[in-house]
Amino acid sequence: MEQKITIISLGGTNMKCIMSLDEKHIKRVTDDKASELYQDGGWRYISKSVWKEKVRDVEKTSNNTPKTKKTNKMSKAAKRQLRKNNK
Repeated sequence: MEQKITIISLGGTNMKCIMSLDEKHIKRVTDDKASELYQDGGWRYISKSVWKEKVRDVEKTSNNTPKTKKTNKMSKAAKRQLRKNNK
């Protein structure tokens, strides 16, 4: 009986950052895909710091939801205690 083994590398894949020549698209792709896109034309290599600044960090800040404001409302327990003390 023959077994198939699939090896999945987590974090070990070499990646490159590329940007389209019109500077509208920035991608992070595998070495093979980056080489293919570069040779086809229309894409160029960029540093990872550019990708972080323009893509990764922008996505993180846009996903943050505004925090709710705190109000000075009394909790149910505090109200109950107040009524109890007023009797």
